[in-house]
Amino acid sequence: MSYTVLLVEDNPHIMEINKEAFAMEDYNCLCAGTVKECREILAEHEPDIIVLDIMLPDGDGVELCKEIKSRFNIPIIFLSALGENEDVINGLRSGGDDYLSKPYDIRILLARVEARLRAAAATKRVLKYGRLKIDTGSELCYCDDAELGLTRKEFMVLLMLVKKTGQLISKDELYKTIWGADPGSDLNALYTTVSRLNKKLEKSGAGLMATTSHKEGYVLERS
Repeated sequence: MSYTVLLVEDNPHIMEINKEAFAMEDYNCLCAGTVKECREILAEHEPDIIVLDIMLPDGDGVELCKEIKSRFNIPIIFLSALGENEDVINGLRSGGDDYLSKPYDIRILLARVEARLRAAAATKRVLKYGRLKIDTGSELCYCDDAELGLTRKEFMVLLMLVKKTGQLISKDELYKTIWGADPGSDLNALYTTVSRLNKKLEKSGAGLMATTSHKEGYVLERS
């Protein structure tokens, strides 16, 4: 199985070394040099693990880690020049799963990534968004500990909206992805599914709703 690693690093030299090392071990590599680029990648992809620098040109890797962990159950390994005890403690307390200080041995980084992936494989893939917990393995969704009782289509709509939080997803894209067909002019199945989903979200008290914008598509917003 080939895993995907997201490398978040603003030093081009370090990025190239890490990218080459992971590629040689048959990893798929996604690369981001800023917080903004990391967010853009996560809106489109869900890597298996993230190697995250702390000092980024447009933000703090520790705060970015908290943001990612609030939405995804993705292992994060900090790779930073900040190696004091307090830096390590802050990184781990922010949700980081491991911490490696620069300079480092690339073999140790690869070994730690492998260890985290083995641990992650033993647990279910759960996305978190606000009070929602979305289990992509069982296709069940919970608000706190209460299961929402979503149909498969409702679950898939919600999953797409959560993965692209803040982005408008066109109705055609939702229909093609979930129903596997060109909708033409008939989107009644989508409208009905979103309506039922919103009723269940409202009943759960999650404080979220799929809203439409200029009738072009849907976005998940706080209600």
